[in-house]
Amino acid sequence: MASTDYDIITIGGGLGGAALAKVMAEHGARVLVLESELNFKDRIRGEVMMSWGVADAKALGIYECMKAAGGVEVEYGEQSQDRGEPNRRHYPTSTIQETPRLNIYHPDLQEALLEAASGAGAVVRRGTRVQRVEPGDSPKVIATSNGNEQEFTSRLVVGADGRFSRTRGWGGFEVQKNPEQSFIAGILFNDMPMPENTSESFRVPDQGTTALLFPLGGGKVRAYLCYPTARGNQLSGAKDIQRFSELSVETGAPAIYYQDAVPAGPLASFSTASIWVESPFKDNVVLVGDAAGATDPTWGQGLSLTVRDVRVLRDNLLRFEDWNEAGQAYAQEHDKYFNVMNTVQSWIERLLIMTGSEAEARRAQAMPLWREDPSRRGDTFASGPDHPIDETFRRRFFGEE
Repeated sequence: MASTDYDIITIGGGLGGAALAKVMAEHGARVLVLESELNFKDRIRGEVMMSWGVADAKALGIYECMKAAGGVEVEYGEQSQDRGEPNRRHYPTSTIQETPRLNIYHPDLQEALLEAASGAGAVVRRGTRVQRVEPGDSPKVIATSNGNEQEFTSRLVVGADGRFSRTRGWGGFEVQKNPEQSFIAGILFNDMPMPENTSESFRVPDQGTTALLFPLGGGKVRAYLCYPTARGNQLSGAKDIQRFSELSVETGAPAIYYQDAVPAGPLASFSTASIWVESPFKDNVVLVGDAAGATDPTWGQGLSLTVRDVRVLRDNLLRFEDWNEAGQAYAQEHDKYFNVMNTVQSWIERLLIMTGSEAEARRAQAMPLWREDPSRRGDTFASGPDHPIDETFRRRFFGEE
């Protein structure tokens, strides 16, 4: 069994793994990317980067690469509740970062950043499946490609292998999970006649449903529908596409959008429950992106959180000569901002997702105050988690002061 030494091995060549490989290779690190897929295929994944994520992408130096790969800058967001008139927001003038959102087709994003990582000097091995990781002072990764097994060693192993990360198990990380309350169904449509500079959302809190539409350019739109697990069945496959469209229209999305839209990918549903690990670093194994923590995809924070993880990890790896200190500093910072996201998400779920008399009473108390003073709701999901979640913030959020 051959053995090769690197500074960093990333398990996964998606956004987190490829971005980290690119930026660290640019600083002279010997980086190996192990990616199992030979070709990235359409799956139901995040394709919107919030304004705060755009700022981190710019800080990493990957934003122009993402735009060149087909990223669409979206200046406006419209939110409608209970089928009412939408509230329209201009992101470049209403977010802390003063930037638009970026929507991008996920396979194109992956290909572009993996190519950029290779161009920066990282070694990229596709079609390589990791069999196990052995944490320690000089962690080992054992992987197979074309039936051949090889052992790699490095200073640091980075698990960037998504929501169902196997690296978490190999690294001995304990997974935390919120209760399951909702499913999210997603599908890609072509020829959907919606504005290409506006993302749209429609919500009926009493039903616990939300329809989301993110334009990707050229009439291509990623559509989602969030609905309570209490409904039982998960929308999936060609047989449920018509039902998906009908439920989206019932939630307030314009029927004309779906009338002649052409399905361009699979329909699938997943649980929206947040999952995470506390302190995503130990024994020279570190987790980034969904492997470290994935919030409810209803709020579209996945890409932004991943880019934040990569930016914070990169900064600490460059700051500390001792990478054990760097990993610990990253983990502490990650826990702080992920806790803000997860906490605010749970509050919004109590107001806008949960159904029943208690939820209706909370909405009756808070929503009129929100309309009078929008700052009460906070701007966590658009402008990011760099704010406190103390009792004063919470009481203003729920209108309890």
